[in-house]
Amino acid sequence: MRVHVALTPGEFPDLALGGRAALVVDVLRATSMVVAAFDAGCARVIPVAGAAEARERSLALLPEPVLLAGERGGERIEGFDLGNSPLDCTPESVGGRNILLTTTNGTAAMLKASQADAAAVAALTNVGAAVRWAVSMGRDLMVLCAGDRGGFSLEDAVCAGLLAEGIVRAVARATLSDAAQAARCLGILYGARLDRLRRDSGWARHLEARARGADLDCCLRLDTSGVVPVLANGAITAGPGALTWPAGAADTRWGRSASPGANR
Repeated sequence: MRVHVALTPGEFPDLALGGRAALVVDVLRATSMVVAAFDAGCARVIPVAGAAEARERSLALLPEPVLLAGERGGERIEGFDLGNSPLDCTPESVGGRNILLTTTNGTAAMLKASQADAAAVAALTNVGAAVRWAVSMGRDLMVLCAGDRGGFSLEDAVCAGLLAEGIVRAVARATLSDAAQAARCLGILYGARLDRLRRDSGWARHLEARARGADLDCCLRLDTSGVVPVLANGAITAGPGALTWPAGAADTRWGRSASPGANR
């Protein structure tokens, strides 16, 4: 199994995803929100490129219950029901509903990932389950970091690195590209001290300055969910839920041995 990490969206146009699996990462905050939405019982998340498309698609989905969600510059789009905060996703607000989502960085990565033979959504909150999903696919893996306005995002690289580290521990013959190896080093560095990202990540500092510290509390946590949202036919659904932990695989939560308890 070969693993590559696209550390910035600038690499996306040259990525050939056919025959491969893909994981999308946008820790702050799109993929963390998607995981939270399915934990809260939403029906589907449909990623779209922009606000106008979201409004148009919402009309086409009626009479199904539909929510518009998204941000630009970190702020909720005017007239939308939700932003892209995991805190927006409660059973009361999203349960049983479809969500049309557009964000500055994350949804573009999701739309690119849809070109893969199998695609799913990863965040720090479900990184262990995402590793298990990737291993179960039995394909080479591309990890797409949504980045920050086309550039590098530290928190996304850390999450990608934890994914790479989990796969190396689970698959004896896994090989990493140089970019995946670099991300893995960042994952090892930050894995036991995620709170450092609050000061080291530029976007985390931006969110903190905008009084979004509670979002950071939600997003900068490991393995709080066993859900692996999967992307197919233009929509994200809840996927397989908590997957069985492969024998001998390593837990991404540092200092703990592999165990079925990681699936709780």
